[in-house]
Formats: sequence, C-alpha cells, structure tokens
Amino acid sequence: MPSRSKFSKPSRSKLSHPAQAELSHFDKSGRAAMVDVSGKQPTHRIATASAFVELSPAVLAALPSNPKGDPLEVARFAGVLAAKRTADLIPMCHPLPLTHIDVQTKVVKGGVRIKTTVATNAPTGVEMEALTAAAVAALTIYDMTKALDKAIVIREIRLETKSGGKSGDFSRAAK
Repeated sequence: MPSRSKFSKPSRSKLSHPAQAELSHFDKSGRAAMVDVSGKQPTHRIATASAFVELSPAVLAALPSNPKGDPLEVARFAGVLAAKRTADLIPMCHPLPLTHIDVQTKVVKGGVRIKTTVATNAPTGVEMEALTAAAVAALTIYDMTKALDKAIVIREIRLETKSGGKSGDFSRAAK
C-alpha cells in the first residue's frame, strides 16, 4: 500500500454502514473539521461503553487495602470527570450539556469490568463521552495499582449501545 505524504488530502472512505455514507470530520477540501450541528434539533441520546482492566490475583486481593484509597471508587469519580471534559480532550468533540453520567466498576474473574452510561439532550451524541469515561476509569485503576504490578492490561474499551440521532440505535449485543 503506498504511503501518504503528511501533506496529502485524506481520503473520505465509504463505510459499510448504510446510514453513515462517509466520514464526517472532514471538510470539502479534506481538512479535519468539527461538524456543524447548529441546524440539528436536540434529541435525547444515551450511550454505554465498557472497558476491562486485567489484574493479577494478588492485585485483586489487595484492592480493599490500597493505601491511596479505594481504586474502584476513585475510578468512578475519574470517569465522571472525564465524561464532563471529553470536548477538552478530543479535538472535534462538541461540548455537551450532559444530563446523566454513571460509572460502575465490578470485580470479576481476572480483573475489573467498567461500564459507563452517559445521556444528554443535544444535537449530537454522547458516544465519545461514554468511551472517555470508561478509558479514564480504567487508567485510574491502573494508576492506583501500578505499584503492585506493572503488567496490568487495559483492554476492550468499546461502545456497547447508543440511542438517538440520525444514525439510529446501536447495540453490540445485537450484532
């Protein structure tokens, strides 16, 4: 595959999903651009995302006695803050008035499962806010337990569901 010069125009790839004909964050000249949503009506939108933090049995056993505090509770707070700051972190994200943020952590075999839910009434969706919350919650667990094990793995950061908006509903379970 030929390599692209850093000055070449990115291609506007066609996606396989029929409701989304082309990538949206490029202007007509091929430059990255924030999508103009000023003409869209606000609708209720919800997205859920998840992540998994793979931890050794020793780290899992030490979670309740962490001298820095409860890593799972701090991760919940970090996820909430991250959802609220997504537009500051992801260049083309719109700042959104979030109406609900929920971050749940659960110790399971082999690690910690994180599930986030974010809602808004806005002209654009909250998938990035839910994903950012899950990623930052996972990073927080890593940060609070890294002294015990450097082999921690963060994996499976993914969108689980979304509802609302022009592209319709999505459910990973339904795929």
